[in-house]
Amino acid sequence: MIMVEGEVSGKKYREPFSKGVLARSLTRAEMDPNKAYTFSSQIEAQLKKEGVKLIKLDDLVNVVRQRLKEEDSEIAVQYGLWKRIRKCQDPLVILIGGSSGVGTSSIAFEVANRLGIRNMISTDMIREVMRKIASKDLLPTIYESSYTAYRSLRIPPPPELDEVLIGFRDHVDTVSVGVEAVIERSITEGISIVIEGVHIVPGFIREDLVSRDNVHMFILTLEDEEVHKGRFYSRCRQQWARRPLERYMNYFGAIRRTHKYFESQANKYHVPVIENIDITTTIESIIEDITKTYGSEDYVTESKG
Repeated sequence: MIMVEGEVSGKKYREPFSKGVLARSLTRAEMDPNKAYTFSSQIEAQLKKEGVKLIKLDDLVNVVRQRLKEEDSEIAVQYGLWKRIRKCQDPLVILIGGSSGVGTSSIAFEVANRLGIRNMISTDMIREVMRKIASKDLLPTIYESSYTAYRSLRIPPPPELDEVLIGFRDHVDTVSVGVEAVIERSITEGISIVIEGVHIVPGFIREDLVSRDNVHMFILTLEDEEVHKGRFYSRCRQQWARRPLERYMNYFGAIRRTHKYFESQANKYHVPVIENIDITTTIESIIEDITKTYGSEDYVTESKG
C-alpha cells in the first residue's frame, strides 16, 4: 500500500493513496472523468513500479503535474492553479452578483464545484431568514422582489428620482446586513463559501470585508436585452420554476434598470464585470482573477507563514 504524507497546521498525517481522490481533483481541472480515473491508475502503477511506499503530498503533486505536462499542458496549468488554491489556509469567499436572470446561481454552482468549495448560499435564502426575524411593518421592502421593492416604500420618492432604484437600494441595503454576517462567520470559522444573488452589489458590503485578499466579488451582466429575456424563457420552462414568465416580462424594464445600476456600481468600486454569455468563459474569468492574488505563490506562502 502506498501512503501519502501531508501536513495541516504544522501537524503531519498519513493516508492511503486514493485513485478516486486524485481523479476528483483532475476533473476539477477540467479533465474528462473517465480519463481522470485512467490517469490516476497510471500514476499508482508508476509509483508501485518505482517501489514507492511513502510519498509526501507535495512530491505526489509534482509527479502528477510532470506527467500532465507530457500529456496535456492545459490541464497541467489548471491542476496547478487548483492545488495552489487548496494550499491556502485562509478561507476563500466568492461573491457573485447581478440582476435577476443573468445567471448568478448557475455560475456560483459551477465555480464552487470547480474549486471544491462545499458551501454555497443564495442571498434570497438570507433574505428569507430575515423575513422570519423582522415583520413586514418593520422592513417592508424585503417582502418584495428586488425589482418591485419600490412598491413598498412608505414615502414615495420625488418625481425626479428613479423609484425603482430607490426601492432596490433600500432592499439591498437591508439584506446586506445578513450577507455581511455570513461573510464574517465564514472568515471566523475558516470556511470557504460562494455567496450569490441580486443583493451582492458593490458599495453595499463593508469595505473591511470586501478588501481582503481572500474575498472576491464579481458582477455578471447581459448587455443584449433579448439574450436577457431569453434566460427568463429558459428558466420558466423548468419544472422547479415558481414564478410565471409574465411576471418577469411585466417588470423587465425595472430589472434592466437594476442591471445598469449593477454596472455603474461595479465601475465605481472597481469590481470585475463579466459578460455572462458563455458559461465556460465566465468560470475561467472568475478563477483567473481569483488566482492572481489568492492562488498566487506569494499568497500561499503568506497564509502559511
